[in-house]
Amino acid sequence: MNIRPLNWLLTDRRIVRLMGCALVYPLALAPGPLFGLQSGPNALAGAQLFGSKGCVTCHAVRGMGGTEGPDLGTAPQLRTFYDLAADMWNHLPRMVSRMRELGLDPPQLAQWEAADLIAFLATVHYFDPPGDLEHGERLFREKRCVVCHQAGGLGGVVGPDLSVVAQHDSPLQIAAAMWNHGPSMVQAMQERGIERPGFTGSELIDLISYVESVSSASYQGPLFVVPGAADQGRTLYEQKGCARCHGIHGQGGGGAPSLSGRGRDQSLTQFAAAMWNKAPAMLRQMRSMGIQVPDLRADEMADIVAFLYTVRYFSEAGDPTVGRRQLQSKGCRRCHSLDGRGGTGAPDLAAARGLDTPEAVISAMWNHAVIPAEEGEEAQWPGLTPPEMANFVSFFQASPDAR
Repeated sequence: MNIRPLNWLLTDRRIVRLMGCALVYPLALAPGPLFGLQSGPNALAGAQLFGSKGCVTCHAVRGMGGTEGPDLGTAPQLRTFYDLAADMWNHLPRMVSRMRELGLDPPQLAQWEAADLIAFLATVHYFDPPGDLEHGERLFREKRCVVCHQAGGLGGVVGPDLSVVAQHDSPLQIAAAMWNHGPSMVQAMQERGIERPGFTGSELIDLISYVESVSSASYQGPLFVVPGAADQGRTLYEQKGCARCHGIHGQGGGGAPSLSGRGRDQSLTQFAAAMWNKAPAMLRQMRSMGIQVPDLRADEMADIVAFLYTVRYFSEAGDPTVGRRQLQSKGCRRCHSLDGRGGTGAPDLAAARGLDTPEAVISAMWNHAVIPAEEGEEAQWPGLTPPEMANFVSFFQASPDAR
């Protein structure tokens, strides 16, 4: 079986839409100084690795790729770094066994490759399935959008023709437009006695799908779909005044909800809906504090989303003491020694070097693994939950003297 070429993900318009923004605004997902973040891995490089490392031989992303393993673009929720890293580890024996059957060599991953690949796998879960067109058409009328806006030639002319949505085909473009036009829309609705509608994420997906379906417009410019550059988003988060109200990991304002909660993971369309629903309260708060309400371009919205997503990308840090105990409970010490005690067939784990980042730990675990040759031995492979993976990472990130 042949492995697809490096650029396999970029040859289909569906995936170009998914990865388009990364061509200019790579997704950054590494920890660093401010708010625990800095720029790092990017999803576009991870997409290319997904092809070149042979992942696509067995796995599809939204229907594109192999069918040996599960489609990696259909997970029901967004996942953190440690969710994805644990999945990769748990999948390793089965993957290696199948690759042996196909006559393929198991891929090795440098630490930056592991980071890029996991960044890509995180990014593909950011997208929504197609919406319900009939429900979207009903919403266009029931939410009173039709009074001011046109779609497919039908509707009012007070506001912009929503057919431009189809030109951009991007939830981030929509989120920026809804934010920027929010104040003028409120005034127009008040003048016409229209109650400002709220949207759930799924309703907005259906509405967007309907508007796209009745528009014949096409657009050849950049498609801001993949989250943008987290480091630039961090700067914009400060410059646009977000930090004066919203805290992150205890830093920033306290007049609005913290944005660092793990339970706040959202798809791009859910993010757009949340921005719309919360806009009136945010605008009132900003005006009361004398903060000028900022306009946001689509690329700026993409960067801010990337920053907010990276805040939640790494789950709470693991416990190195628990990680040390796991070396025994997971059977690692059958082969490895620890402080000179334990197995003799592999290096002493207390003296391991060069594992000072999460991606370095993950790539080392992936590359070093001795996979049982006999199928019956596969049951001995120690599975890991995401918190257990975080504990291992914390153990190896600790200095050798502290292990």
